[in-house]
Amino acid sequence: MSLKTLGAKVFAKRIRKKINKWASNPVKTQEQVFKNLIKTAQNTVFGEDHDFRAIKTFSDFSERVPIRDYEALKEYVTRAVAGEKDILWPGKPLYFAKTSGTTSGAKYIPLTKESMPFHIRAARNAILCYIEETGKTDFVDGKMIFLQGSPEMDQKNGILLGRLSGIVAHYVPKYLQKNRMPSWETNCIEDWEQKVDAIVEETVNQNMTVISGIPPWVQMYFEKLQHKTNKTIGELFKGFELFIYGGVNFEPYKKTFEKLIGRKVAGIELYPASEGFFAFQDQQNEKGMLLQLDAGIFYEFVKADEFFEENPKRLTVGEIEKGINYVMLISTNAGLWAYNVGDTVMFTSTDPYRIIVSGRIKHFISAFGEHVIGKEVDQALKEASEATGILINDFTVAPQVNPDDGELPYHEWFIEFKESPDNLEQLIKEIDNSLRKQNSYYDDLIEGNILKTLKITRVPKDGFKNYMKSIGKLGGQNKLPRLSNDRNIADALTTMIDK
Repeated sequence: MSLKTLGAKVFAKRIRKKINKWASNPVKTQEQVFKNLIKTAQNTVFGEDHDFRAIKTFSDFSERVPIRDYEALKEYVTRAVAGEKDILWPGKPLYFAKTSGTTSGAKYIPLTKESMPFHIRAARNAILCYIEETGKTDFVDGKMIFLQGSPEMDQKNGILLGRLSGIVAHYVPKYLQKNRMPSWETNCIEDWEQKVDAIVEETVNQNMTVISGIPPWVQMYFEKLQHKTNKTIGELFKGFELFIYGGVNFEPYKKTFEKLIGRKVAGIELYPASEGFFAFQDQQNEKGMLLQLDAGIFYEFVKADEFFEENPKRLTVGEIEKGINYVMLISTNAGLWAYNVGDTVMFTSTDPYRIIVSGRIKHFISAFGEHVIGKEVDQALKEASEATGILINDFTVAPQVNPDDGELPYHEWFIEFKESPDNLEQLIKEIDNSLRKQNSYYDDLIEGNILKTLKITRVPKDGFKNYMKSIGKLGGQNKLPRLSNDRNIADALTTMIDK
């Protein structure tokens, strides 16, 4: 056992104790975070505009600070981007994480000297929890790769600007620098396909033990490795022990990954975003990720089916229930206040508080009132995959409201298969049955002949990659939406398929 692995075990026990302490006192922990946030920001422009000095309770806060998305907060962010101090948080942001917005164009999410350490700490703690639980440390001495955006940054009015994953690359601890891959030069390649090709060349002969990234982009890396070597990833990297992932639900990819790897590999799911690092999987055999209640973030939750009502009820952690779809709101030490990150979550446990990401509040299908959400389509494809043995690369779903031939409307599933299924009708049946079991509204529409059974449209190999490339969102933190309530993505894919 090396000094590094021995140190990791000791450190892991210490960190797990600290986590257990705040996780076992969730309400008190969140109350303290809330008080610190309000007190620290009371002299900012936002704090003065919303009378933070008069806020003593959560009720005071919810009365004074309305729910906002980026567009509604933009007037404050714009001033901070222009270089003004003390706008949303004391001083100037340390960075702006640049993300792609649909209605707002580019979005600039502030990161401060107070918030940045929590992004790094949460990722580290996820690995330490795995070590403490399993006792496994051999992977610490191997090579680790994090498929991420370029670490090169621009400046805007004296503030550094870049992608979150690229910003985080500057914070890799010194004791991991020798283990980290790819090289800095390769990491700076902007073109994603060129970058993955370069990563393959750098890593193909290395002892890779930890691999991390968003599943569809890691899958691209694995496929290129397999094409180059004619080996499974498990044969190529015999010490590969840990797959760390986030960004999308891994379940639809699971069987494809198992075939690519050739054996089972432990996984850790993360829930990071530019706005904060919200949760990570702290136990291998527990469903859900541990909500980070002690990370400079105060959480609120609104039931998803009430969210678009006027003045929906806002709940704190002490008021939530398991199994309900909530929109998550955050107030942070980076200066976001009652901010809607756009995600919906469900609690799988309240002792401690663990969540799964169930979808996006704007990503659903409800063309006929069915309100099918991301969690349901992921689960349906997972069950269908298990029943039929099919393997997929990626998928998305959209409604077809006005079919050309006058038939009943339906949900259209665009699926890129890893291997072409033998029986497409059986797959359709399995997906449809699962959706009907999960969603009674969808079931009623099928039963009442308002909708007909879903249709699958095959997307050719690399179809989704080419689509993402065509809109400038190939690789990095970019993700294909699972669901759309319109035909924008569907029509673009149909045009590409028909060419």
